[in-house]
Order: sequence, then structure tokens, then C-alpha cells
Amino acid sequence: MENLWRAATGQDPSPEDYKGIEFWSNPERTGWLTKQGDYIKTWRRRWFVLKQGKLFWFKDSHSVNCSSTPRGVIPVGTCLTVKGAEDVVHKPYAFELSTGSATMYFVADTDKEKEEWINSIGRAIVQHSLSVTDSEVVDYDSRR
Repeated sequence: MENLWRAATGQDPSPEDYKGIEFWSNPERTGWLTKQGDYIKTWRRRWFVLKQGKLFWFKDSHSVNCSSTPRGVIPVGTCLTVKGAEDVVHKPYAFELSTGSATMYFVADTDKEKEEWINSIGRAIVQHSLSVTDSEVVDYDSRR
């Protein structure tokens, strides 16, 4: 049962989940976040990489290269919201990422990092949403 849960929540990614994505090269965002486990509700510090509509996590930043296997993958196009969650998990700099069936919690090191992650993931949700066609994708960075 636990293996099924881990697969359903992206914690045992198959190579198909990240095939063709060079997450080690020019990612959209990287950094340390503390993530709450989906099955066992412990908090663990992980290295996160956002690239091509997928949020990957690794045990540490030194192992991210072309032969790395992510510990988990979240396709952000399946996510509905990303927002602050300090009041939910009672931790400063916390935010949540929600799909139709699950909510994942993360804690950044600073308020600035929390806001940057929320903005980056929010842009990725819009750009990779299953309900958005390619012609509707907006490049937010070019509007600055």
C-alpha cells in the first residue's frame, strides 16, 4: 500500500516522469526547501529544481547531474494552487501546493525565498496547465 501511495504522490518517479528533461542544466529555479512527507508526516530538507513544468527534489544539491535520479517529481501542470500556509502548518515561511487530490507542504528559509518559490511555481502552473493551450501561454518574465 505504501508503494502505491508513494507512486501516486510522485515520490517514486519512473524515468518516464523526467525523460528528456535536463534538470541539471539551466533550471528555472533551484534551492533548499523543507518538505513534509506525504505518508509519514516528518519534515526533511531537500534540494528542489523547477524545470519544464516539473518540480524535482533530491537528497542534496551535489548529486544533481545527468546521472541523477530525483527522489520525487511533481508535474506542476496538474496543480491548482500555490499559496502561503503558515497558519496551516504553524511554521514561518511555509507554503502549500495543491492538486485536485492532495496538498503538499513546504517551508523556505526566508520570507523572500517563500515568495520567490510561490511566484516561480505559480508561473509554471499557468504555463504548463493542462487547461491552457500553447497559444495562451504568457511569458511573464518578458513583461518586466
